[in-house]
Amino acid sequence: MGEPTITETSLKAALTERLKAVHVEVTDMSGGCGQSFTTLIVSPTFAGLNSLKRHRAVNAALKDEIAAIHAWSAKCQTPEECERDKAKHGGDEGPPMDGTVGGRVEGTDA
Repeated sequence: MGEPTITETSLKAALTERLKAVHVEVTDMSGGCGQSFTTLIVSPTFAGLNSLKRHRAVNAALKDEIAAIHAWSAKCQTPEECERDKAKHGGDEGPPMDGTVGGRVEGTDA
């Protein structure tokens, strides 16, 4: 099998461009095969949007990419929310790691 067509780098570039994100962290939870990703997306375009609307905006921006992968999760924040969380937690919280073991999906080789 060849290189995955969707990568951490390609998703980060797409989110930065399409959502005007000021900070994006993408983690391939599938051990590099490009089938499961978790992200932290910080964008001023999320201001005034509830969680559902933020996730809908992300899903619309990545419609083609999400259709080609198996699992996807996103944490969506405004820059102000991100700064508040950093101060509250003493650092960068990073993308959500729910359902993982050591930051990887169980059953992968990574």
